[in-house]
Amino acid sequence: MREKDYIKQRYAAIISSVGIILMLFGAVMLTPLFILISYPEEISKAPAFCFPAGLSTFIGMVLWRLFRRAPNMNLSVQEGGIIVLFSWIVAIFFSAWPFTSVLGLPFSRALFESVSGWTTTGLSVVDVTGAGMMILFWRSVIQLAGGAGLAIIMMSAIVGPVGVGISNAEGRNDQLVPNVRQSARLVLVIYACYSIAGSLAYWMAGMSFFDAVNHAFAAVSTGGFSTRPESIGYWDSTAIEAVTLPLMVLGNLSFVTAWFLWRGKLRFVARNGEVRLQLVIVPLSIAAVFLLTCNKIYPQLGKSMRVAIFETVSAITTTGFSTVSYKEWNSFGVFILIVLMLIGGGTCSTAGGIKQFRIYLLVKSLFMDIKRNLMPKNVILECPIWEGNRRIFLNNTKIRHLAVFVFLYLSTYVIGVMLLCAYGYSLGDSLFEFASALSTVGLSVGVTSPQMPDAVLWGEIIAMFLGRLEFIVVIVSLIKLTRDIRIFTAPSPRRK
Repeated sequence: MREKDYIKQRYAAIISSVGIILMLFGAVMLTPLFILISYPEEISKAPAFCFPAGLSTFIGMVLWRLFRRAPNMNLSVQEGGIIVLFSWIVAIFFSAWPFTSVLGLPFSRALFESVSGWTTTGLSVVDVTGAGMMILFWRSVIQLAGGAGLAIIMMSAIVGPVGVGISNAEGRNDQLVPNVRQSARLVLVIYACYSIAGSLAYWMAGMSFFDAVNHAFAAVSTGGFSTRPESIGYWDSTAIEAVTLPLMVLGNLSFVTAWFLWRGKLRFVARNGEVRLQLVIVPLSIAAVFLLTCNKIYPQLGKSMRVAIFETVSAITTTGFSTVSYKEWNSFGVFILIVLMLIGGGTCSTAGGIKQFRIYLLVKSLFMDIKRNLMPKNVILECPIWEGNRRIFLNNTKIRHLAVFVFLYLSTYVIGVMLLCAYGYSLGDSLFEFASALSTVGLSVGVTSPQMPDAVLWGEIIAMFLGRLEFIVVIVSLIKLTRDIRIFTAPSPRRK
């Protein structure tokens, strides 16, 4: 009986926290109304945002009032995972409302667009040429919110100790400072500054102000939604590409690395394994794509170099902006992009993929094993690595966790590729498209479209969701939820 009371108390805190997030989400959903200042003709679309925003706020307030948690209650990472899981699912469903109400998309397609936005993937089934300003801005807003984790960060800033379990559960276990509230605020400040600076830079480079704001949101969140069907290629501008590249790289950095960069602590930035890996992989990939792919397709040297640099950086940062179509690319160039998408961006950043730090650890463990086999058996070999400003050592536990994650990731990738192949897509297209979905990139070879089969659509939805929340959170949260339900619904033992 005590166990049931304990579970009831914990889930009251969980539901209360979800209620707070729903209230905050309601406020986020009203942001497209600012478009009416410049585009009053969009007023007819306002109810598509106001009604779900009001409903979300009302439900959140009811949950918060009915299930108020005890003060200073700390939730575990597993319980934080349940909050993250519930909050993301509810936010995704509410976010799909405007796509159905305004554009008339079937619910499954609207849900796909919502998932793609919140997971910062950028794959789209919306015709942006006829979507309208409010819808286009809403797509950018949910990418910024999903990428920077604003719903979770804002909640963490409010509920105090609960925020630790939640930020850890969302895969953000490195805090900028020891205090969760202050760390959340710093992240908000960093990404607000990125967005403002990016918007102004795009505007000065030749975009309209509306396009500039949307693309700045999508770039810093490594999202990739664009207001144009041709993405960044619509402008064919060196200046706009020059603005986009640093925004993608900054969005790809982990929050901790970005914070060190802001404070001018370049020594810690240079020690970071992700940064070192990028300094090797990115130049080599650019050179390979330029020499063996772009140089053969684009006759002008400047154009081929620009394409090689932009597409490579877009793939490894998992942003998903593009300047060209890949129909003319040879298999080598496409393969390089697939590998870069699977590697992905920085840990604890807005990017997806396996993550660069994990790849760095795999490389370090490989060299450590080779070195160990060349040395006497009684020699103790240490492998130091840097996490932020902390020097730690690579051990068997870390390697085991790493191996489990990579195995889950690649197994899911193989299953997804098989699914796409089963529906008639070529192996090359299937490898590319599912890598883009699972790594939350957004680059496409044309598989993702409003006409794609439902099974492929739902396969990509699941891939984007798992890729954003990194598998373990979803799996552990569902297992814990199932166990707690089983305990709570079990009949109480009869008293003799």
